[in-house]
Amino acid sequence: MACVYIPVQNSEEEVRVALDQLPRDATDILDILKAEQAPLDLWLIIAREYFKQGKIEQFRQILEEGSSPEIDEYYADVRYERIAILNALGAYYSYLGKIETKQREKEEHFILATQYYNKASRIDMHEPSTWVGKGQLLLAKGDVDQAFAAFKIVLDGDRDNIPALLGQACVEFNRGKYSSSLEMYKRVLQVYPRCPAAVRLGIGLCRYKLGQFERAKQAFERVLQLDPENVEALVALGIVDLQSNEASGIRGATEKMQRAFDVYPYCATALNYLANHFFFTGQHFLVEQLTETALAATTHGSTRAHSYYNLARSYHSKGDYEKAGLYYMASVKEINKPQEFILPFYGLGQVQLKLGDFKSSLSNFEKVLEVYPENCETLKAVAHIYLQLNQTTKAHEALRKAIRIDPRDPEAFLDLGELLISTDSGAALDAFKTARNLLKKANEEVSIEILNNIGVLHFERGEFELAQQTFKEALGDGIWLKLIDSEPQSNSIGESYSDPIRKALYQPMESSLAARVYKDMQLFHNLEKDGIAVELPWDKITTLSNLARLFEQLHKTETASILYRLILFKFPEYVDAYLRLAAIAKARNNVPLSIELIRDALEVDDKNPDALCMLGDLELKNDDWVKAKDTFRAAKDASNGKDSYATLCLGNWNYFAAVRSEKRAPKLEATHLEKAKELYTKVLVEHPANMYAANGAGVVLAEKGQFDVAKELFTQVQEAASGSVFVQMPDVWINLAHVHFAQGNFALAIKMYQNCLRKFYYNTDSQILLYLARTHYEAEQWQDCKKTLLKAIHLAPSNYTLRFDTGVALQKFSASTLQKTKRTVDEVRATVAELKNAVRLFSQLSAASNLQFHGFDEKKIETHVGYCKHLLEAAKVHCDAAELEDQQNKHRQELARQAAIREEESRLAEEQKKVKLEKRKQEDELKKVMQQEQHLERIKEHWKSSSGSKRKDRAQAEDEEGAQGERRRRKSNKKRKRDKKAETHMDDQEETEEDNTNTNYYEPENQVNDQVDDDDDNPQDLLAAAGLEDSDLDDDAAAPSSNTGRRIRGWSESDEDEPEKRQRSSSPVRDNSVEMQLSDGE
Repeated sequence: MACVYIPVQNSEEEVRVALDQLPRDATDILDILKAEQAPLDLWLIIAREYFKQGKIEQFRQILEEGSSPEIDEYYADVRYERIAILNALGAYYSYLGKIETKQREKEEHFILATQYYNKASRIDMHEPSTWVGKGQLLLAKGDVDQAFAAFKIVLDGDRDNIPALLGQACVEFNRGKYSSSLEMYKRVLQVYPRCPAAVRLGIGLCRYKLGQFERAKQAFERVLQLDPENVEALVALGIVDLQSNEASGIRGATEKMQRAFDVYPYCATALNYLANHFFFTGQHFLVEQLTETALAATTHGSTRAHSYYNLARSYHSKGDYEKAGLYYMASVKEINKPQEFILPFYGLGQVQLKLGDFKSSLSNFEKVLEVYPENCETLKAVAHIYLQLNQTTKAHEALRKAIRIDPRDPEAFLDLGELLISTDSGAALDAFKTARNLLKKANEEVSIEILNNIGVLHFERGEFELAQQTFKEALGDGIWLKLIDSEPQSNSIGESYSDPIRKALYQPMESSLAARVYKDMQLFHNLEKDGIAVELPWDKITTLSNLARLFEQLHKTETASILYRLILFKFPEYVDAYLRLAAIAKARNNVPLSIELIRDALEVDDKNPDALCMLGDLELKNDDWVKAKDTFRAAKDASNGKDSYATLCLGNWNYFAAVRSEKRAPKLEATHLEKAKELYTKVLVEHPANMYAANGAGVVLAEKGQFDVAKELFTQVQEAASGSVFVQMPDVWINLAHVHFAQGNFALAIKMYQNCLRKFYYNTDSQILLYLARTHYEAEQWQDCKKTLLKAIHLAPSNYTLRFDTGVALQKFSASTLQKTKRTVDEVRATVAELKNAVRLFSQLSAASNLQFHGFDEKKIETHVGYCKHLLEAAKVHCDAAELEDQQNKHRQELARQAAIREEESRLAEEQKKVKLEKRKQEDELKKVMQQEQHLERIKEHWKSSSGSKRKDRAQAEDEEGAQGERRRRKSNKKRKRDKKAETHMDDQEETEEDNTNTNYYEPENQVNDQVDDDDDNPQDLLAAAGLEDSDLDDDAAAPSSNTGRRIRGWSESDEDEPEKRQRSSSPVRDNSVEMQLSDGE
């Protein structure tokens, strides 16, 4: 048992004080210490013992009394003990400031600690323990740089000062300089190898921060060897084991945390990790107990942030978003910077998003992105918030960024598809398909929701076959496939009765039940009796309903009705199936059955706005105005005025009430139109993209005569409606055509009516045909008007109004034709025929028994009949005059035709004569050209023979006889050629003389021939032929040929009147002449 002895003043006795039996009241021991003037070191020993026993107030009381001015004055010469007491007080208040959570009290504690340290410095400013205390105070305040300077002052004086080294190591650790901190801890071990185990704990933490987990683990295990119950080492080892992310490591970490909890149940870090473990095991009550204990046991901000986070996460998983939000917020407040612990910000953003606080949620998620800018989950959450805030561009950018970061994330593509589904169906479809492919590659199941969305997008794009395939893929196998595929084939009637499903589908039905087939469930009862299971999972209802809607679009209404009835057979509360069956019945003009089906839907949900609005439309169609108005009001009240369609229906009711044909009062009409405009405008304010409200507003404006504004509205609605297969708005086409008609643009109106008929009604709507006929009538296109009305009568033979309008059109056509100043007999005859048809039509109408029912006045019809007969009598005179004029016109036309024929024959004969003359002329020219070429050939041969004789060697004169014989032979041959040429020339002259018309034309060629003949009789040539030529004239042998060439060339150049063809044919002669001259010159 430890004791201290207080010496008695002026005596050798001592007062023995047992440290484990210190008095509860520190005043008693203080009285003894003061009375006996005990050394100050005893004051420190007793105060420290009180601190160890947890008696903090007694500890503080003794130290504060030991630092009082009286003690300072009495113990003025005792410096070290006084400094130690002051430093102990400074360390105590530093600790209080460090653990205090309230800022004001924290600052007060730090101020007191500073005062005690400054007082100690005034005693001895170089005391190392004071500087170490100051460094710890500054470190607690977060002033790391000044703390570093304080510890450095100590180490500069004593580099082996262990407290300063430990403080410096702590400063470097907080700075993030883990390597430097590690070196400091190592130096402490070198200086003092028997240091406490906590020093090795610092080494392990530095190793852990440096990523050296094995070395860190060794350090923590060494701490446990020295101190088996070191809680911090146990917790640190557990955290290291968690880094392995393996089952064995997690088990080991949990065991160490539980061991630390057993050693010290108030270790906040161990409590937090245990709470985290129990959160994943689903033991939320343990999570809450452990985190609440941790919060009570610690004041450390980061540790408390983890505790609040665990508590918030527990409530979050249980769906208590209010409490979860409060605890997430408390966790965030304990964090100085988001980088320290980001998870509470993410959880708080999730809770705020769930509670609808989008801006606050966005702020927290943005803080997460500041720390982790490439976190895909956060980017997707931010995109969702932007979408809720109608910032679609930013939402699109966030999702695109998430996809770039992780292109294999199917959820990102799904979110992108959801975002684009209302703006870009093509891109949305691509995104959904990519998500589906990624899920298939990962061998994950593709949800029915994804396939349903893909099918709907194909449906919207008009790709019905792909939509059907996708819907069937989503539904899988089931009774619905057999119902769809059980259509009877013409060649398999026997098979249809062997198959129980086909037998049930196509068995004969009584005529009384045929009209109510859409409510018949006997089919499915029969299938169950035959042992066929009729099952439909709840998660496939929507997809099956979409498939049935697709069959409606493909005009397979029977198949669609079977699928709708299948849904109602298994789920009678599915209201949409009732409404679609009612729509099918309405399309078949079975209004009573349609109303009955809607009432069945209202029995399931009597406040369903869609059913009430549809019922009001049918009542309006039945001309039950009061009931329709009450029904529309009930639909509006059922949705608390939020259902825009109910408001729109009320607007339609007011419009129809304003334009009713019977009892139209101007004031009442204006009131109803203004009310309709108000309701349409209200819908547009809430939903600016509502096309039906815009169309209604345009109708009201058109009724008020504001055609330009109405036309602009109709055009915008038409453009918006043309982009979706689900929006079928023929009304806007008709309204736009009405506006063109009212403005007198009949051509545009006709085009709009025709396009509407073709696009929406397959040219089979009699009412629109009536609109088209009226436009033709106003445009004075009588025949088109008649054709259109006849087509309408064919479609609606019981509509007597069409017959009356046809008679009026025929009457107007006849009257306009007779009023023409010039008309043909065919027009007059057609007029007579049309008048007879008009009389017949009016006569039929006047004979009708229910004339008044159709709104006709008998006197009015008699007036039309009388007028048509009057026109018939007038038409006879016009017909006789037209026939006489027609005969005269035909006679004049016949005379003119015969004159034209004669003139044409004369012209053809003249042209044939000219062609013959031209052909003869071309043949003669060709002959002359050939003659010239032959003559030139003979000249060439003559020149060649002359030049050959000149080149003979004079040395062979002795062989004169042989040479003379050769000349004779050549002369005889030449003579024969001249005789033959002369005969040919005579024949040509005879042919030329026969053609008197071309004598002058060929005269120059005769001259050329004469000249050529003269050249043939050249004396020199004769001498040469006889072998008697003069040798002195050898050098001049070329002269005759040159002269001949010049004569030919001169003739060609002087003949200026020669035609162009002759010049082309004579050009070879000139060229040949030049060549001849060159050869003679040689």
